[in-house]
Amino acid sequence: MSKNFYVLCCVLLLSSCTSKKEILYLQDANQYSNQEIVYANSKIQTNDVLRINVSALIPDSAIPYNKVTSGVGNSVELMQLDGYLVSEDLTINFPILGVLSTANMTTQEFAIYLKSLLIESGHLKNPTVDVRLVNAKVTVLGEVNQPGTFSFTEQNVTLLQALGYAGDLTINGKREDITIIRYENGVQQIAHIDLTSADWLNGPFNFVKPNDTIIVDPNNPKVKSAGFVGNVGTLISVVSILFSTIVLITK
Repeated sequence: MSKNFYVLCCVLLLSSCTSKKEILYLQDANQYSNQEIVYANSKIQTNDVLRINVSALIPDSAIPYNKVTSGVGNSVELMQLDGYLVSEDLTINFPILGVLSTANMTTQEFAIYLKSLLIESGHLKNPTVDVRLVNAKVTVLGEVNQPGTFSFTEQNVTLLQALGYAGDLTINGKREDITIIRYENGVQQIAHIDLTSADWLNGPFNFVKPNDTIIVDPNNPKVKSAGFVGNVGTLISVVSILFSTIVLITK
């Protein structure tokens, strides 16, 4: 009886192990070295908050085209309060110019568009227009150390950086199949990324986009042990106690 129990314990321990191949990131990264980085700026979406700053050679002439700030400082929260909320029909209500469409434009493209409107309509001479998205966020769920929703102000944030915001994957995270849910231009996209390979680095999901959701599923050892014990340490403790009890009984 004790021999059979020992064999069972060994099987359980082995089934809880994770191989080195399942843990290491970008195992074939050397094959993708020195490749050109392709940046893909996001199109403006519904519920985006845009901070728009217009300046000119004569500062006073640009005042009517800027919102009066609601406080002192440049915190993200303040920029959001002073920003323009993009409506469901992808428009904003801009001072003097009225309702403007942002459809199918990035923030850089909208800045060029707004500058041309100000010049061609005779409002300002050679103005400078800066447009920034100030409520960008990404959600990371599942087998990561700090799941949650994270705000960012950078123009380009990589998938690995986003996972870094969440404290990296736990040892139980399934690195071969990371799910990314993306909403863009009214279309839902779902992608599956293998972090143990580097073949996705030049693809459309190397950089996250605002409102992306990243889901990390548990790996097979985690799933197998979920209904039995919480982790390997607990399993070893349980096995040790049971084995000691059987030895005492069978003496």
